[in-house]
Amino acid sequence: MSAPRPVSRAASPRAELPRIAARYLRAATGENGRRCRGHAVERFRRRFADLEGWLARPVDQRLAAPVEVRGFAAFALVEAGVAVEAEYVVRSASQWGGHHSVFDPVTAATFRSEAVSLGFIARESDKMWSKLSQIAVIAGTTPSLIRPDQYSVARQAWVAAIQARWGRLPKSAATPLFGLDAVLFHRGQADEPHPRRKSLSRSAHEVDWDNIAQHAPRLAATAQRYLRQLGISLRASSVSCFDTTLRQLAGLLGAQHPEVTCVADIRREHIESYKMWLAERPGYRRRGTLSTTTTGMRMGHLRIFFERIIEWDYDDAPGRNPVFAGDRPIKDRPLPKFLDDPSAAKLLTAARALPERFDRVAVEVLARTGIRKGEFLGLTIDAVVQIGSAFWLRTPVGKMHTDRHVPLHPHLKTLLDEWLADRADWQSSDLLFTDRGRPIPQSRVDRAVQRAATAAGIGHVHPHQPRHTLATQAVNRGMSLEAIAALLGHKSLEMTMVYARIADRTVADEYFRVSEKVEALYDSDVIALPAEDEGTEMRKLRAEMHRRMLGNGYCARPVELDCHFESICESCTFFVTTIEFRPTLQAQRDDATSKDQVAREHIFTGILERLDQTTA
Repeated sequence: MSAPRPVSRAASPRAELPRIAARYLRAATGENGRRCRGHAVERFRRRFADLEGWLARPVDQRLAAPVEVRGFAAFALVEAGVAVEAEYVVRSASQWGGHHSVFDPVTAATFRSEAVSLGFIARESDKMWSKLSQIAVIAGTTPSLIRPDQYSVARQAWVAAIQARWGRLPKSAATPLFGLDAVLFHRGQADEPHPRRKSLSRSAHEVDWDNIAQHAPRLAATAQRYLRQLGISLRASSVSCFDTTLRQLAGLLGAQHPEVTCVADIRREHIESYKMWLAERPGYRRRGTLSTTTTGMRMGHLRIFFERIIEWDYDDAPGRNPVFAGDRPIKDRPLPKFLDDPSAAKLLTAARALPERFDRVAVEVLARTGIRKGEFLGLTIDAVVQIGSAFWLRTPVGKMHTDRHVPLHPHLKTLLDEWLADRADWQSSDLLFTDRGRPIPQSRVDRAVQRAATAAGIGHVHPHQPRHTLATQAVNRGMSLEAIAALLGHKSLEMTMVYARIADRTVADEYFRVSEKVEALYDSDVIALPAEDEGTEMRKLRAEMHRRMLGNGYCARPVELDCHFESICESCTFFVTTIEFRPTLQAQRDDATSKDQVAREHIFTGILERLDQTTA
């Protein structure tokens, strides 16, 4: 990142006015231009005397001055580094950007080139420079020296002045501002921007805590205390979900049950009202109603909230939890939706022909690595690592709070190298995928996958389906569940077993092998299936029943399952045996020895030794 060039400021606006006027005249083009500017300077001096006299006048009087007088005033204010009211800056329509370009041409050229390197066109970079110049004048500094705190305050004042004038923030003003935030962040002059424009629409019941505190201060204090505790152990995104749920409930109570002013006042009837409100809410993109997943999540948040504040002995807590386990709707557990092999091949073929490079990279990386959408967008510029002679993709800490290395196909290595080569290397962010200085939102990945699916003619495909497809293909081709779990970043095999349910090759092989023999029963006089026609898995299962010999029978427990009661009778202090059972005990000890069951062998060895000593 290029460091801003320090620019000195005038110490006294009154003392510097002659020097500023002289420079203003030198900047004119041609004799006629100098004569016009000289006339403007004289009119300014007669009317306002100096900059202090100018700033002392009301905004309306300054705006009523002739255009050429206001032009010199803007040049002088930029030269002197004097802070100006946001109202005047917005309404004056002066060439603030042009004056700053004259005053500091190096910063102006650097800013424009950096904006273009992030992906903005030249016209957009010019608009952003103009807005930055106005904000810098409001802050009383220059574009090269403005600090993040100054930018934040002056930016808010500029937006408020625009809204006061137009009643809203026009798109012509909001669009350059959106890009300006990103450019200044990478220049180290602004805080990190949001990855996309925040929606201005919000549910009527999703009010702010300040509004909730006006009618229910104790409820707001308890909820915010709980959220602060969650912030210590959970991610910000998880805390935000809890925050939304509690604000929804509080907003609903304020609208329908104003008598509830604290958490202790919340009763079962209030929870039922919230459930009915959730059931009537529109779903994603206003399609239908909320899914059972979302409803279950909201009710789960509330149940945990009440459960914890009761357990933590909060003063403001109900006597019992008003949210029951049955309030969470039963969630369907369908099998993962995956693409069959022909559809997967069509998707990749169509992705390679997409015009946008990001779309091509997104679909291919998701399909060939099986990483999640959030993990893909969280990849950093050093994500590709070489281990031995192979390249691997290091995924960021994501949903499961772990990172991992995924084998990287050579074609993917080439795609990522090409993307990285075109990325502006002066950015402050380490993210691999940025668009005009901002992190790429997840909706861009959604659109990329759908563009490829539409071009392939396979209908709707969501970004998680390539992950399911890769896992299913791996299962069908004999990859072990342990390896699939490591590839997908699962914490337990239980998460991976869902893919084994999709196409269990063992079940299929056994079924078709035995079904041929069964079909023969209908075409012959055979009334029983010969034992030699059993499949290998069936014979293995039958053999499991003879694995453990007991004193008066056999244990049919599968070998991979543990048993807390194995040889429990022989371990009991009341167990008594005599010499007539020695052959059976000896056989059991030999059986344990042959199977390397050390604990069981030790038990029967001790019994035999005691039996021999008693007999002797």
